[in-house]
Amino acid sequence: MAVTVEEFEQFYAQAVARLVGQLYVMLGDLQEAQDVVQEAFVRGWSRRHQLDRDARPEAWIRTVAWRLAVSRWRFRRRSAEAWKRSGAGTHVEGPGPEQVMLVAALSGLPAQQRRTMTLHYVCDLTVEQIAGETGQSTSTVKTHLARGRLALADRMPDPRVQEDHDA
Repeated sequence: MAVTVEEFEQFYAQAVARLVGQLYVMLGDLQEAQDVVQEAFVRGWSRRHQLDRDARPEAWIRTVAWRLAVSRWRFRRRSAEAWKRSGAGTHVEGPGPEQVMLVAALSGLPAQQRRTMTLHYVCDLTVEQIAGETGQSTSTVKTHLARGRLALADRMPDPRVQEDHDA
């Protein structure tokens, strides 16, 4: 006999905490346990008409959650091994003070201005390229650049001015 929607909801309410606890003990990671149990319930929900009350749906959810966790472990291990094989260093330098200052200054701009400024000054795209990528007209891109430069002038010191003072 298939599980009804109401029965599945009741099953979820009664079993979710117990299953998360069980998977937590198995995995040693509460967040991972919550994630895989939730994903298993999502998969169970889509198959609720196939779940049989007498066939122990809790065991099915627990098994699916465990398999999801194992699959994630394998993916992470393969990814780590691929990085090692590629010779890529695992250490990535954090942002320097200039990047931190730039991000802080840009964060005060409206989203489109911030995107336009980044595409132009960080990605080195032309006005035409930005217009093509964002779907805006070239005049709109130019307006965003002009307004963005004006706004940033107050937030970021010009390094050329600093050099003149230091000389």
